[in-house]
Amino acid sequence: MKVLVTGVAGFIGMHIARNLLQAGCSVVGIDNINTYYDVDLKYARLASLGINPQRDGKNEIEANETINSTLFPDFSFEKIDICDRDQLEDLFKKHQFDTVCHLAAQAGVRYSLENPETYIATNLVGFFNILECCKKNAIQHLVYASSSSVYGNNPDTPYSTDIKTDEPVSLYAATKKSNELMAHAYSSLYHFHTTGLRFFTVYGPWGRPDMAPYLFTDAILNDRPITVFNNGEMWRDFTYIEDLSEALCKIVMKQPTESEPLFRVYNIGNSQPVLLADFIRTIEKITGKEAVKIYKPIQKGDVLQTYADITPAEKEYGYHPETTLEEGLTNFISWYKSYHNLNL
Repeated sequence: MKVLVTGVAGFIGMHIARNLLQAGCSVVGIDNINTYYDVDLKYARLASLGINPQRDGKNEIEANETINSTLFPDFSFEKIDICDRDQLEDLFKKHQFDTVCHLAAQAGVRYSLENPETYIATNLVGFFNILECCKKNAIQHLVYASSSSVYGNNPDTPYSTDIKTDEPVSLYAATKKSNELMAHAYSSLYHFHTTGLRFFTVYGPWGRPDMAPYLFTDAILNDRPITVFNNGEMWRDFTYIEDLSEALCKIVMKQPTESEPLFRVYNIGNSQPVLLADFIRTIEKITGKEAVKIYKPIQKGDVLQTYADITPAEKEYGYHPETTLEEGLTNFISWYKSYHNLNL
């Protein structure tokens, strides 16, 4: 099976690419390597997949350049922005993919308050470009990342994919809901399968620097205060990256049959929400250091709770997350220390 993974220099993209390669797939990864957060981390993720673009001692990749992995013979990388329709169309024609795993997006709820244009360009126009390329190249299955944020502040928990998701509280959430609607339209009009995955607060080694596990760990280990919103009285369904990646790999590799619905959406979470205050206490326990906390009101766009009903994914794909929060955070903090060369 030949798979396109978009956003492959991202947190989830790197992990799913490795899992697919280890499962015997041929993978082409693309990413625009934008500056939303430290690009050195993105290049380090690529290096872990055998992509080592060194020019004059610096990490640098030219647009449209193809680099073959030194670790995985069936993996290659190209620097492509999904907003560039012409580049995408050339890529699809050249490779003739069996399946597309679309993870590239502008992430972050709070960032969407400051840079809304980026979300419209990447999450809407970019997603439209992916759909058009799938249509024109007879792709039979598009698997794409949605988000738990589509549930807004719905009080009905655990969140089932059957409940309404028409009251987003951030532009980011609105773009992810729009992706699901666009996918539904394309599945209906052009008869190819689309599977949306609503991810719930993913964490683990190689995680994003703008998310709570990284932010809190970085601050605590470096003796800086952490900012805690709503007095820590928010619940999050933290999902360990390896649990998620195994499920995503199964979904990508299973080609839907004609008898299966063209459009599907699943929750991929841990189904065990954790109070943010308890999450912080777990990091303090693992690091052996107490956090200095600055309390602030809940921010615009934030939700009070997330809680996934994962029953459909359990039944259809055998998805069963097993990593406890303490295990997952221990692995993450160990990676963080190694990545930053800390002997703490």
